[in-house]
Amino acid sequence: MPTTDPSPGARTVDVTRAGPGGRAAAEDEVAVEEPLEIRVAGETLAITMRTPGHDRELALGFLLAEGVIAALDDVGSVAHCGRTGDAARFNAIDVIPAPGARLALPGERVRRGTLSTSACGVCGRQTIDDLLARCAASQAGDGDLGPRMSRAALARAVATLRDRQALFARTGGCHGASLVDMQGTHIATYEDVGRHNAVDKLVGASLLAGRLPLTEYALVVSGRTSFEIVQKAVVAGVPIVLGVSAASSLALDVARRAGVTLAGFVRDEDMVLYANAGRIT
Repeated sequence: MPTTDPSPGARTVDVTRAGPGGRAAAEDEVAVEEPLEIRVAGETLAITMRTPGHDRELALGFLLAEGVIAALDDVGSVAHCGRTGDAARFNAIDVIPAPGARLALPGERVRRGTLSTSACGVCGRQTIDDLLARCAASQAGDGDLGPRMSRAALARAVATLRDRQALFARTGGCHGASLVDMQGTHIATYEDVGRHNAVDKLVGASLLAGRLPLTEYALVVSGRTSFEIVQKAVVAGVPIVLGVSAASSLALDVARRAGVTLAGFVRDEDMVLYANAGRIT
């Protein structure tokens, strides 16, 4: 499923730097934010504000999280579909189902006119019950721990995310999501202006690499951990989610019911364990 995407993740702009010593003209880099229209067989499903790059992975991760596709075998092709020569041609991407595949498209109310912003990723999947009903009972709670991580491994994982956020280092204006193994060893990192987009890119890349379900890995995210982050982790089979900031109430409700270990405020070996703490040794 080849695709070409020339869009940079950052843009140099003219700014004025001001401080106690006065003002001066300067240049700075800002993270690029542009809309991406996600289509399925030519029909618009959602529009998300994202940082261009890895759009194929983003689209696949989004469709997996929303239950539209269940496996890579459901997908025939993924390609940008704007007009040749149009400056915005890379802001629309079309996912064509594989021959014979039956995709679980949402209802007409969701399919048309849906705007999924960089702070929103639910897109019609409104309840925890709906989410859990779509996912196999592959997550384990404290009674059946499965894979475990040490506090030292969690600290390494968060440090790895910081080290791999090249776009954030340039702009200070984007989120990151990393996949690590249970020893905290880095597997992959993706960045985007929207934290849920970064996770979609990561999950989509994992789908393309044949890694799903991600039962032997942990997800690390910058910033707070909200419902849509845990939602996407549950669908992908991730047993442990780490955030550098706080978790929301709905995120921890989902994590507790789905058997996902949820940690926040991870600083060195200090952290807050919101759900299923028994996996952390």
